[in-house]
Amino acid sequence: MSVFEYVALDERGHERKGFVDASGVAAARQQLRETGIYPVDIRPAREKKASALAGALEVGFLQKVSPKEISTFTRQLSTLLGAGIPLVPSFTVLLAQTKNPMLQKILAQIRADLNEGKSLTAGMENFPRVFPPLYINMVKAGEASGTINLVLERLADFSENQQELFNKIRSALAYPVIMLAVGTLVIFLLMTFVVPRITEIFADMKQTLPWMTMVLIAVSHFLKSFWWLILLAAAAVVVAFRYLTAGTDAGRRFWDSVRLRAPVWGAVNLKIAVARFARTLATLLQSGVPLLTAMEIVRNVVNNVFIGEIIAQAARDVEEGQPLARPLAESGLFPPMVTEMIAVGEQSGSLEKMLNRIAVSYETEAQSDILVMTSLLEPLLILAMGLMVGFIVFSILLPIFEMNQLVK
Repeated sequence: MSVFEYVALDERGHERKGFVDASGVAAARQQLRETGIYPVDIRPAREKKASALAGALEVGFLQKVSPKEISTFTRQLSTLLGAGIPLVPSFTVLLAQTKNPMLQKILAQIRADLNEGKSLTAGMENFPRVFPPLYINMVKAGEASGTINLVLERLADFSENQQELFNKIRSALAYPVIMLAVGTLVIFLLMTFVVPRITEIFADMKQTLPWMTMVLIAVSHFLKSFWWLILLAAAAVVVAFRYLTAGTDAGRRFWDSVRLRAPVWGAVNLKIAVARFARTLATLLQSGVPLLTAMEIVRNVVNNVFIGEIIAQAARDVEEGQPLARPLAESGLFPPMVTEMIAVGEQSGSLEKMLNRIAVSYETEAQSDILVMTSLLEPLLILAMGLMVGFIVFSILLPIFEMNQLVK
């Protein structure tokens, strides 16, 4: 049986696309006709890819597969395998109910590899943008140990925990961000539409305007005339910032240092990184991935150069026979509670359990800190916007009061 990709028309003339298993093109065409659709084009699913590398590049450029979809796929595959359904039929079931066209192509490609006798790991390695090293290594360990359904279940749990953490962070930051956006828009409309019309009455005044009013008129004129320049400057700053912090090693090191040393926010970033380190390492070790391999994966997951360097040094020390807790403690960056719990876990043979406890503790602390920060940020934003509006109102009313005094 081979996998064919088809373009067909249904009875109403609507175009339909998908994949079908058949022994050949003629059999695929007959199978589609029996379902009430009429094929226009049928070709092997591999025809569009000259090689596995080409397939990986295609998905890399056109990737529209979200982490949530991968998490759902992982959970469903684990459930099917746990129910005793073989791997290839499980992929057939998942392929039939997947709505994302890109994920359909990926699953069809992996199923074709499985039909050819390749391992699940080999099929997933063709799509590194969709299945990262963490995922691949855990699946490889699961295949080697014969516990692939349990490993996939852990992967789904891990992915869902990470998504839940970041969803809570986004939810906590959503209200201040919306408030800031709406407040900025209101101030901009006041300065570009309302203030110019009101300040026109000052044009015929022969007296000197207060400095606050002159500043207000100048800012209003600039915003009304050069708002596009501000947008261009803001876009240029964002592009330059992203290039410097992601495209250059020095810029990335500087930004990672700021993220760790910034007042208040630096502590939150450290807690999130420690929680991610502990959660990922625990998940990998529970799935049978060797410690050194797991630490190499975790190094790239923490998303911070300095913490990654500490983990790399710790891996070298572990390779030489030292315990994991010692280099982490000597770095001075990992909190003492973390290193002590890791040391206890190593001595008692329950490292994975201790790492999970660390992850839960620091995820909870990070969420609590973010909630406190956002609760403080909201009144500060209201105060700042109130001061801006007060400045505008006072700048307009001040010359009017002075005119009344002159009249009297």
